[in-house]
Amino acid sequence: MKKVIAILLLCLFISKAAAQNNAMDTIPRYIKVPAGYLMVLRQGDDVLAQLESLAVKEKIPSANFAGMGFVNARFGFFNFQTKEYEPKEFNNVELASMRGSIAWQQGKVSIHAHGVVTDREFKAYGGHMLGAVVGTGSVEILITVHDKMLERKMEDPPGANVLRLKE
Repeated sequence: MKKVIAILLLCLFISKAAAQNNAMDTIPRYIKVPAGYLMVLRQGDDVLAQLESLAVKEKIPSANFAGMGFVNARFGFFNFQTKEYEPKEFNNVELASMRGSIAWQQGKVSIHAHGVVTDREFKAYGGHMLGAVVGTGSVEILITVHDKMLERKMEDPPGANVLRLKE
């Protein structure tokens, strides 16, 4: 009898978790606003992937964005000698500020984002965002859309992708 009850409780737990996940899938992640889009991401969402998906789906020619919330972030410091990012991870931190741009490079979305995170001791860390996943809580992002298609091109020097402005 105890095994049957345990199995029933396990099934109930699994079905509740699946229902919550399905409910999260139906909640919109962004809405159109006069400036562009307002995005609200929840625990487990990949911040940069969601921005990329929005740009493709809504055919955004270029944009700037600003955000804040709670994340597990991976920053990188660009080493101009090796032309590679030196990464560092920060988990369970508050995203005090995130700023970036959306452009295109060789037909694909190109996200360039920098951010600052703080820990519970109020120490701040920041840099180029290589990745971020929403932690406990949410991340709110305002995407300001521009009317011109902007592209990034590799420039040497500095040996990095640079946003090209067009009239």
